[in-house]
Amino acid sequence: MSTERTEHISSRRARHHPLAPPSWLLNGLKPSAAPIPWAAVARASVAMSVPLAVGFALDEPEYGALASMGALAGVIGDTADAYRMRVLNIAVPQLFGAVGVALGTLVYGHGWLAVGALTLIALVSGMISSIGTVASVSGLLLLLNAVIGAGLPLPEPWWTAPLLLSAGGLFVLALSLLGWPLHRRQPERTAVADTYRALADALEAAGGPGAPYDERRQQVTHALNHAYDLVLGRRARVHGRSPSLVRLLAQLNVVIPLVEAAPAAHLRGRPLPPEIPAAVRDLADAVEEGRTGTPVLELPAAHTPAERAVDAALRHAARIVYIARPDLDNVDDRLGRPAALRVRARRAVRDMVLSRASWRYGLRLALCIGIAQSLVSVIEFERSYWVALTVTFVLKPDFGSVFSRAVLRALGTAGGLVVAAAVLSEVPRGWWDVPVMVVLAGLIPAFSVKGYAFQTAAITPVILLLSDLLNHQGFDLIRPRLVDSLIGCAITLVFGYLLWPESWHTRIGDRLADTVDDAARYVERAFAPVADEAAFAVARTTRLQARRRIYRDLSGVRSEFQRALTEPPPTGARAAAWWPLVVAVERIVDATTAARVRVNHGAAPPPADEVESIARQLRELAVRVRSSSIPVRVDAGPPGEATSVLAPVHQEIAAALAIARPES
Repeated sequence: MSTERTEHISSRRARHHPLAPPSWLLNGLKPSAAPIPWAAVARASVAMSVPLAVGFALDEPEYGALASMGALAGVIGDTADAYRMRVLNIAVPQLFGAVGVALGTLVYGHGWLAVGALTLIALVSGMISSIGTVASVSGLLLLLNAVIGAGLPLPEPWWTAPLLLSAGGLFVLALSLLGWPLHRRQPERTAVADTYRALADALEAAGGPGAPYDERRQQVTHALNHAYDLVLGRRARVHGRSPSLVRLLAQLNVVIPLVEAAPAAHLRGRPLPPEIPAAVRDLADAVEEGRTGTPVLELPAAHTPAERAVDAALRHAARIVYIARPDLDNVDDRLGRPAALRVRARRAVRDMVLSRASWRYGLRLALCIGIAQSLVSVIEFERSYWVALTVTFVLKPDFGSVFSRAVLRALGTAGGLVVAAAVLSEVPRGWWDVPVMVVLAGLIPAFSVKGYAFQTAAITPVILLLSDLLNHQGFDLIRPRLVDSLIGCAITLVFGYLLWPESWHTRIGDRLADTVDDAARYVERAFAPVADEAAFAVARTTRLQARRRIYRDLSGVRSEFQRALTEPPPTGARAAAWWPLVVAVERIVDATTAARVRVNHGAAPPPADEVESIARQLRELAVRVRSSSIPVRVDAGPPGEATSVLAPVHQEIAAALAIARPES
């Protein structure tokens, strides 16, 4: 049974116990199994403690605190694998953060002017967050630093704080790039090798029980997407042809036929010989170590179309992996070479301005920040910048459900305040803050991978310690900050969640319906007749792009599913009802790919009317899914001939169409 399915059943059982916490809260509080990034832990400890030490040495602790605060932003954004992506993930947000703190400093203490300025910044921050990961972090730092600048007395002149914050962030960047000269392409090479290893695990599970294979196939999809993002992202910034990069791209491309052959191998109903996954793992080692030469493969004889597909794909992959210098002009990019950065930037800005979702999120964030800043700047109610800061973190769109984030933020802040209380009451201010920061800063990347509540608990004492160095309130910070956090969470829940209708609806159905429509087009393209070899090559590339787009969409559906499970009833329960259909659509795509592979290796192609029938059933399913808030029963069409190459596709479609309305 898959891990996700086990967690789902466990959460359902927990709901039956009268004293058990709700399942959506348990999902948020359960720590992730992700490994601790020890290199990031070491960088965070050094990057945030050294500025403090320099500040104390120069008798300017406020300057050290600001530089350390900038380093905190760099630590949060230091999540990329590839070195060039680290430059973007850290340097670009630092620029936006510098602009934000400068604007906040200029309106500090100006009442309604501060409210208006932060509300406008929040609108811009929310809208640019929809562009992508780097833009999202940039939007967060823009608003975050603007709130800090408008809420804390910072050193004069106005450019001091932006300069120190940027210096701290760039210090993190410098530390993260120390290994670049020695390991320039190691992250990309490791990502490609990990794709081979994930595929070996899937081939090892092929032919056995469905759940382990499905889980490992999802890991292949994730690894493949990650590797293409790194390799093609790097290629977009390389002018001309780089032999080493082209070789890496060729090694990644050649894994695709093996990925396509895996579903066909699974449908055989019996495990593959152990020599096959072992050979794929050996290719992974060859990619990572940069081996060249002549591969030696000892594989069992292949008899069926599925076995021939695996054998041919594996032998071809071995030849390409071991080639020292592939043909620079004959490497298929599969997904196409990315457009230039300025072209993609123009497209992103245009899409952002024209997107209703972008405007809705920007307006939600602006409304909540405006209300929070009004409490701070205008109303006679002694509160701090922490209210708007809480709104900023809770409404950040990348972290899942707004409702659960508000609750987890309150719990995480309470846990962090316990640590902060111990530090502020027992540790004397001064040089003792440096070793304390070494420990607390290292906890941020270690806890961030475990979940949002854990990240909040790690960040809270760090921000409070740095805030104390700026405003010297000491232990008196503790109680107001807890109340401020609760007020910020309440503002977010009311004005950023309850008042917006989309908060009460899961988007799984709509996104799944789009994926089912794509699956119908994929079936048609997979078995469309071709006139000659050139047309066959074009059709294969188009089919490959369509299949990868479907799997990317399904990854998005899975992410939306996990997010929706953290919502309170009825949203979480409605989301859970879609899960069997999500799995069914994945199996339809797998069965279609397997059928195409069998045709490529000797099986008889299906008749055109059978292909049309399958596409029609899928489109009917998409219409029903799009028009319903929960899965509905749909009558299956004719089953087709049992001997047809598409017989497994018919079976999977029948299973998908037979998914019934859940019992109330």
